[in-house]
Amino acid sequence: MSSKKYIAELKDRIRNVLPKSVKVKNVEFEGPQLVIYIENPQELAESGDVIRKLAKDLRKRIVIRPDPKSLKPPEVAKETILKIVPQEAQITNFFFDEENGEVIIEAEKPGIVIGKQGKTLRDIMKAVGWSPKVMRSPPIKSKIIENVRNFLLSFKEERKEILKKIGERIHRGGIYEDKWVRVTFLGGSREVGRSCYLLQTPESKILIDCGVNVSNIQQSPYLYVPEIQPLDSIDAVVITHAHLDHCGFVPLLYKYGYKGPIYLTPPTRDLMVLLQLDFIDVAAREGSAIPYESQHIREALKHTITLDYGVVTDISPDVRLTFHNAGHILGSAIAHFHIGEGLYNIAFTGDFKFERTRLFDKAETNFPRLEGLIIEATYGGSEDFQPGRKEAEERLIEIIKRTIERGGKVLIPTFAVGRSQEVMVVLEENIREKRLEEIPVYIDGMIYEATALHTAYPEYLNSHLRDLIFYHGVNPFISDNFVRVDSPSKRQEVMDDPSPAVILATSGMLNGGPVMEYFRALAPDEKNTIVFVGYQAEGTLGRRIQKGWKEIPFPTDGRREVLNVSMEVETVDGFSGHSDRKQLMNYIRALNSKPEKVLTVHGDEGKCIELASSIYKTFRIETRAPQNLETVRFL
Repeated sequence: MSSKKYIAELKDRIRNVLPKSVKVKNVEFEGPQLVIYIENPQELAESGDVIRKLAKDLRKRIVIRPDPKSLKPPEVAKETILKIVPQEAQITNFFFDEENGEVIIEAEKPGIVIGKQGKTLRDIMKAVGWSPKVMRSPPIKSKIIENVRNFLLSFKEERKEILKKIGERIHRGGIYEDKWVRVTFLGGSREVGRSCYLLQTPESKILIDCGVNVSNIQQSPYLYVPEIQPLDSIDAVVITHAHLDHCGFVPLLYKYGYKGPIYLTPPTRDLMVLLQLDFIDVAAREGSAIPYESQHIREALKHTITLDYGVVTDISPDVRLTFHNAGHILGSAIAHFHIGEGLYNIAFTGDFKFERTRLFDKAETNFPRLEGLIIEATYGGSEDFQPGRKEAEERLIEIIKRTIERGGKVLIPTFAVGRSQEVMVVLEENIREKRLEEIPVYIDGMIYEATALHTAYPEYLNSHLRDLIFYHGVNPFISDNFVRVDSPSKRQEVMDDPSPAVILATSGMLNGGPVMEYFRALAPDEKNTIVFVGYQAEGTLGRRIQKGWKEIPFPTDGRREVLNVSMEVETVDGFSGHSDRKQLMNYIRALNSKPEKVLTVHGDEGKCIELASSIYKTFRIETRAPQNLETVRFL
């Protein structure tokens, strides 16, 4: 069936379900969503159940969008909303999203804006036409969120055309009668870095992740192989989370001809832009070859489509995607693909944590069906057992106390996203409860902006942390003990100050960023300590120091000097966002739907092989540890 004929059929079905008083102006696909334009959206303000029923009947994501002519001008709408909503709601900001006909209302007390059973929201929609969406005012303003919103708004007409083309491609209808499913491994197999996998059916090509190799940023996934050429033959790119080894080379796809969508969670979108911009900025400052320009990051952003956890979405003629919590970093997701009408189900864990942490709930195990699983093996070796979170926290505090007593500084290289916020929460609690004396904790690099993003997406944090922030008035992220370092002069001041302190700085593997300056200044003094709380990839400076190198070739002003390392070197396992060997095995055990085939990736060769072997021996599930460029048929 042609796209136009299909739309006409849908229009008839929609008109039969909606109340007769509702005037449907137009119906069209925009990306995976079926958008229904209504001339009088106020008539639907009391009919939420009708829309839910319609979405269920049509098996589509439905968006009701008002005819632009029915919307009050933003300034008038703002004044009207302020009259409707009680002042105690403490509205702090408005953002009018003309692309979706939504007004985002930020307030200190969002429940008052919503009203009893949503009455205030319905009153707002009746009065102004805009569909209201309420968010809690973040305690730290995020520049990246504001920039992303404004950028997308400035390209709303172009973006609408992009989404229409994507919608037409998704609903183009099937051609082939053959039924098969296979995955080609383009990076991240028997290695950590440049994760990239191609899921194929006769109808579809879906690329899952497209990352950099953190120890060699010039090494990209195998994007030149015939299965993936031309790049615009790909139906969709799915990003599991925002770490660069999973998303760092996404803009490169647009540089070389890809024009399709990127599916990811809202926090992943914002974090991805933040980290990619920093990636090319650091490369430029260090004189490295830059694989793409900022214009390619912007082009990728234009094509993003955000999905919340649990939302089932068509992304090609025969593939539906659902994201589930992965517990790794903010917005990280296990990508579950439902292929055909009940034909096959396959999931990619990405990086995941099967343990409740200070920030997130443990990774999801409840899938309706699951025949195939691609699982990470970062800590999949037979000896890869991490201490419990409580033990790790106590050890970190003990190391800090010991360093403070001898008058030294503690340098903690951390990834801006995830580990930094975990450590911040632990330090804040120990200082607040007097288990650690009040000392300054300096925050340098992208950590501040990444932390702002955590405060902007509280729904992605675990319930304990949300309760602490919203109901007990304790927000660990904005403690007075945290001091932001926002300039080179402030950084020099911190390094020159002889007083004890804790310094959190990026990058987590010492392969760039402000942590390099701190390390150079602090390494020669035995009073100081460097503490690794995250994975150090082979070939990185962090791994060399961790192994005990005492003389480090160190780049300085375009030349190399030898840096003597006299500071104490410590590694505190247990803060990792990855599951250890026991958790990986327990994850397979806990799955409510047992897979028929499990493939291990994202780990050193030995770890991938060992995990695959153990899963087979324990559960009698077919397993293998594929190599890069290998293709495995699942059905």
